[in-house]
Formats: sequence, C-alpha cells, structure tokens
Amino acid sequence: MLQLKNLDASYGFLQVLWDISLHVDEGEFVGLIGPNGAGKSTTLKSIIGLLTPKDGEILFEGQSIGPLPAYQVTRMGISYISEALNLFTDMSVRDNLLLGAYSIKDKQTQLETLDFVFGLFPRLKEREGQLAGTMSGGERKMLAIARGMMAKPRLMLVDEPSLGLAPHLVTDVFNSLRKLQKAGVTILMVEQRVNATLEVADRAYVLENGRVALQGTSDELTAHEHVRSAYIGV
Repeated sequence: MLQLKNLDASYGFLQVLWDISLHVDEGEFVGLIGPNGAGKSTTLKSIIGLLTPKDGEILFEGQSIGPLPAYQVTRMGISYISEALNLFTDMSVRDNLLLGAYSIKDKQTQLETLDFVFGLFPRLKEREGQLAGTMSGGERKMLAIARGMMAKPRLMLVDEPSLGLAPHLVTDVFNSLRKLQKAGVTILMVEQRVNATLEVADRAYVLENGRVALQGTSDELTAHEHVRSAYIGV
C-alpha cells in the first residue's frame, strides 16, 4: 500500500532523513520506533505532504505522492493524526468528528461513518455533546483518532499517540488502534514506547540518526539484543 524509496528530507539546510526505505502492506499495523530526533515524525510529515522530500520517492498504491500537498494526499485516502491533535476545543465531540468528514459530500455517508466511529469508540458517543477542550487527555487522543477515521481512510498515520498519557490511558488508546486495524484500516504509527509498540504492531522499523537501523517483525525486534539493551532495558 505504501512504499518509501531512498527518501531524504530536510528542514532548510538541516538534513533529517537519509535514504529511508520502508513499506507498509494493506491491513498491516507497522511501528516506527527510535529515540527523540531520529526522524520518525519527519517521515510521517513527508508522507502526508507537510514536508516536500529532498530526494527519493513515496508511493501510495503505486502512485507517486511525494510532490503533492497535504490536502491532495488526504483525499487519496490517508489520514494523519499529529501529536498536537489539533482539535477544535470550543466545539463539541460530534462537531469535531463531522469536520473530519469535510471531504465526504454525501450527508448520509457522513452520518453512517459517524455511527461506525461511535461503535468503535462508545466513550465518544457518551460524550458527543461535550466540548473537546473539557475532555481528559486519553479521551482527546481517542477523539483525534476517531476524527481521522471520519474521512474513511485506507491508511492512517499516527504520531506519538501515548505522548503525555498515564500508562492505563496508553493501553486504552493502543487498544483503540487495534480495533481500527481489525476494522480494515492500515496503520503506520510513530511511537517512543518501544515495548508497547511491539506488543500491538505486526512489524516495526527502528530509526536512528535519520536512518533505518533495524527492521523486522515485532517478535524479532523484541528478541534483538540492540533493541533490548537500548530501548527495552533488558
């Protein structure tokens, strides 16, 4: 579904990514792990069109999307959940969700998607009239993920879903992402909690200093000596 070929990316004169190659197959849950500053979020921003790659190629379902702006990439079926969430805090849960479906013109389809999302996230259904800004951190994360679902994406890019959350809320959010995968959504997730990521992802890539240092199934990486010593603490 998604393929990055020898991707380089920079912020001005500062190069952040070097020769990144990875792929995500349809239906997979793939993790992108590594330390702060490794280039994980930059990779997602390059895919979604918020950053134009310096070199290399990004293919979505065989079509090159590297030069495209974010709004065109989104309309092709990719949702991006940033670590900043970007919720409309003075609007209700329901209105935030409906704004996520702005690219879907048919109102009936919007409402059917809303019912589907409420089925996945019953807590949001209970709070559909509540202002987004009054929700807990975990609930806001769920709302951001659910709003991304409203565009009916085939691929979801999720950046640091556990950031700032207590451990029990991290479990709730990761369980929600697994529900989305089971519902047919392909997921590429950036995350610093390596242990938690390897428990939910099918495969993962380890980024270090802007390069792919390791890749493999979650079981393979969990057993890898470097991953265990550098990230898991074993």
